[in-house]
This record gives sequence, structure tokens and C-alpha cells, in this order.
Amino acid sequence: MRLKREVYLEQIRPYYDSDVIKVITGIRRAGKSILLDTIRDELIESGVSGDNIIYLNLEDIDYDYIINASDLNKEIKNRITKKGRYYIFLDEIQHIKDFEKALASFRATLDVSLFVTGSNSTLLSGELATLLTGRTIEFEILPFSFYEMKQYYELNHMEWNDELFLNYLKWGGFPLRFDYKDDESIQRYLSNLYTGIVNRDILGKSKSTDRKSFMDISLYILANAGKEFSVDNIISTYKKSEKELSRRTIYNYLERMKKAYLIHGVGRYNIMGKSALSNREKHYAVDMGFRTINTNTINYEDTFFLENIIYNELLTRGYTVFAGKTYKGEIDFVVIKGGKKCFIQVSYLMPTESIIQREFGAYSRITDASPKYVMSLDKIDMSHDGIIHLNIIDFLLRKVDLMLT
Repeated sequence: MRLKREVYLEQIRPYYDSDVIKVITGIRRAGKSILLDTIRDELIESGVSGDNIIYLNLEDIDYDYIINASDLNKEIKNRITKKGRYYIFLDEIQHIKDFEKALASFRATLDVSLFVTGSNSTLLSGELATLLTGRTIEFEILPFSFYEMKQYYELNHMEWNDELFLNYLKWGGFPLRFDYKDDESIQRYLSNLYTGIVNRDILGKSKSTDRKSFMDISLYILANAGKEFSVDNIISTYKKSEKELSRRTIYNYLERMKKAYLIHGVGRYNIMGKSALSNREKHYAVDMGFRTINTNTINYEDTFFLENIIYNELLTRGYTVFAGKTYKGEIDFVVIKGGKKCFIQVSYLMPTESIIQREFGAYSRITDASPKYVMSLDKIDMSHDGIIHLNIIDFLLRKVDLMLT
């Protein structure tokens, strides 16, 4: 059975009947199409006639005659046969040339509520941004969170226990990967998915990009997500192969990965100066499975894996997230929403007093009174000196929450 993804539906529902264009973005196979199906079902349940809903999957060969904005305009207007509001769903709209012109026309001339999806972040740039400034709202969909994984297991009567966190840490939350039970099948699925995304959404028909070098560099970036990003390290590593790469090429690859939602760039925040720092980014993978497919072994004590999961969870909950920078150190995350914030430090386990002091001591020079958290897999509450300790699994399963001030 399919999971009803309330975390996103709660964000989108207020706009069901709004004139604003609902742009649902995110990496392929994260569940955008299923989310559209759920929205369509909810509209029908609320009394909207199915005759007033138009749904086009623009990757379906049945619609390969729709090539440009004029074709799309003709198709939609031919389907509007009576008065009253229509709800139009256009899945993977980036395949239609100049689609933004059709959307602008629909919005201006028809009584419609528009929902569109796309697998490339440029969907909201260029012509669309110019033609529809202030008339779009974006919702990025990620693969299942750990909480959604638990819901999916329960919905499908699968045996659940919190030890499955290690499974999630290794293989992530792409919905279809749960159809496979053994590691070999899951890895094959994720590897094929990754290759497909690269071929369709990044390389496409381009002949100027060296496919092998892109695959090598992109998987290296994913495998090292969360760590300090260094172009020099990549160049040094790649020199061992037959072909050298320039800094410009690596940054170009990085930008393409962001546009296809393979990674998210996380800016740094100067905690003392209370401002964002430009051109200083860390990067986190959209899904842990894409980190795993390029590593021979998984080190469950690797804090960067845990940071990555926490970052994706914060993003899912609608927070703006930065990596914190102090005069002499770092705080893993500065979390902001509605003008309020908190700080988060992530650890694996804290079995010794020295490790406890190291993690809690990261806040020693911070005078900002906003809430401060240390998250780890320890089940014993180690909160002290006003710094709150949270168990990572409890946080991911929403048994505990953050307070921002």
C-alpha cells in the first residue's frame, strides 16, 4: 500500500484552491507522482468532480505529441469542456519546451488550479521566474524519512523495530527500494537508479561532458558528503587516473548535481556575527543509499552519515539549515524557522567523559541564548548546563522535538 505523506500534504493543502502554481520538485523516484495521485484523491473526496481534473504524465509515451507550449495549450483547452474550476496536474513538465508560457497563459485565461512536478531545480529559474514572479510556490520532496519508513512498514504489515535504523542509515529511503529484501538487490536498484538520473537529468544528450569522469567525481562527492569540501583533494585523487580535471569542471559537476537534487549545498553561518557566509558550503546527499553504493564498507560510527540524516530530516520539516562557524571551531547545524533558531551538535555515541566534554564543549564560546542541542544514539539523557541531549532515533521518530527562540 502507498504511504500518505502527511508532512508534505500539510504544507500543500492550504494551496489546493489557490491561483498560485504549486511546483513540486525533487529527485526522481522520491514519490512526486504518488503525491500528485494523493492530492487528486483528496480533491475528489472533498467533492471535486473527476471530470474537472486533468492529469498528464508527460513522460508517458501516450503524450509524446506534446512537444512545446503550443501543443500543451491546445491539449488542455481541448479537455476543458464546461464551466467551473479545473484542477490541472502536469507531471515532469520540464520535458515540454517553453512550458512556462503555457502555464502563464492558463493562469491568466482559465479558472484553474495548477500543480506541476519536475526533477530539475532550474524549473523555477529563467523564463518561469520572469513570467510568473510571485505566482509560484515550491515544495521539494525527499525520499522517505526514517519516520515515514516506520509508517510504511506498519502500513504494509512488515515487522518493525528501531534497530532498522541501521538499515536506513545504510540504504536510505527511496520508496521502491523497500520492494527488495537483500542487500545485493537493493544496491543494484540504487545503482541503476543513480545511473538513470545521471543519464536523463544531468548528461542528457550532451556530448561535451565526459560521462565516466562525471560518474567518478559525483560518486566521490556523495561518498564524502558532509565532510569539508575540497576541490584540491578531488584533483589530487583524480590525478592517479588517466585524465586530469580542472577546478572549473569540478564546480560545474557540483552545480549539475545540485540541479538534479542529488546533493544540497549547506551554507555556513557566522554564529558570532549572526550572518551567513558566502561561498562556504558543505554538501549533503539527498539519500543515504546514494552514499552507500560507492563505499565498500559502512562505518556506522561515521558521524557524517548521522549528520546527513539529521540534515535531511530538518529539511523535510521545513527548516532553513546552515553549518555553524565560530572563531575557533564549528557547530554542525544552525537551524532557523520564522526568525527563530537553535543549534545542533551531532555525535555517534558518547561513552567517555572526554567525548561528552568535547561535544558539549563545542558551545563553550557561544553566548547566543538560543537553545543548544547535542544529538547522539545514547539512550541515557546527558543534558547538563542548559544544553539539551536528544536521542537521534527518538528525534527522527518524532518522539521529541526542537524548540527555537
